Amino acid sequence: MHCVAPCASRPGETSGLVIEELFLGGHKIGYNPGRIPFLSSKEQGLTVYAADKLIARARVLAAEYRRTMGKPLPGISNEIAEYDAVKLLRLEARAEGEGGHDALDPSRGGKRVQIKSRTIFDESQSGQRIGQLKLDKDWDSVVLVLMDEEYEPYEIYEAEREDILEYVDKSSGSRAKRGAMSVARFKIIGRLAWTRENGLEPEVWDNRAG
Repeated sequence: MHCVAPCASRPGETSGLVIEELFLGGHKIGYNPGRIPFLSSKEQGLTVYAADKLIARARVLAAEYRRTMGKPLPGISNEIAEYDAVKLLRLEARAEGEGGHDALDPSRGGKRVQIKSRTIFDESQSGQRIGQLKLDKDWDSVVLVLMDEEYEPYEIYEAEREDILEYVDKSSGSRAKRGAMSVARFKIIGRLAWTRENGLEPEVWDNRAG
């Protein structure tokens, strides 16, 4: 199951579909019909539609939580970012517990992709940082999803493993050695993969034209 964290579930069955109630920060935000192999294409489409609705509710709840409590809801940006990256970059989400990557890229030979996020509430603020990279795990590239204050994606960058490790090796800072990195540095190392205005960037994702 891919649920919005932190969450709890209470499983049941309806019309052959596994239904799970999803909770976010103690609030029920909807139901997640689990994907099972024998679903028709129409039923699979309905499952994707249900997931879209759940994530839309999660965005609203996360934004309202921050406005009300004055701080972000822990964990929610990563869950939303993983969903957005898989959908917008046409990746395949990995099964839980499969090492240091979050998704595979079937169009690039099953490339293993680690997904990170950063919600930018104030673009003028310097020193914005991303979550610690899993340098000791198996992955081929890192995707960084940048979101606005409504938790909507506006840019996605991708950096290759060898470029990240080269930066870490050359850096004298202990935080870099542990996999910590600023958003600005990631942009320099990586390349723009997707924008809200233009979608997939053709010079990077030219194998996906059409």
